[in-house]
Amino acid sequence: MQSKMSGKLNWLWLSVLIFGIDQLVKWWVISEFSLYEQLHVLPFFSLTLAYNPGAAFSFLGDASGWQRWFLSGVATVVSILLVGWLKQLRSDENWQACALALILGGAVGNLLDRVLNGHVTDFLLFYYENWYFPAFNLADSAITVGAAMLILDMFRSQPQTVNNKEN
Repeated sequence: MQSKMSGKLNWLWLSVLIFGIDQLVKWWVISEFSLYEQLHVLPFFSLTLAYNPGAAFSFLGDASGWQRWFLSGVATVVSILLVGWLKQLRSDENWQACALALILGGAVGNLLDRVLNGHVTDFLLFYYENWYFPAFNLADSAITVGAAMLILDMFRSQPQTVNNKEN
């Protein structure tokens, strides 16, 4: 039986797992690759080493350094709010709990990078011929999947209205 006080904090194992795998792979990539070196895995996918001092898609990447602490602060506040949200979930809200845990694990993974190194380590690179999608990492992937799950949940959770009027 789950305590109402703990909500869905039992899903924090997923956040820890995402964080751990993300940090382990980042450590491996940093130790094995030179900056921008690519290991072609598939005709459209490479492993690489890239650093992003900004936010998604290198937004604010060319700022003078203030973005490190601003983005770290945002990630810290969001992480605290996510833990609070997890704590408030009902026992039947597993989908939301999974989504929030994914986002939290990714946010903390990128937060640690940003605080310790001043940038986020990216290593997943998708491309087609001369077009390259910005490199990203497992933490980014977890955040994206979690956010998509929350969006889907909004549609799943919409109350169904039935028109009972007889004409």
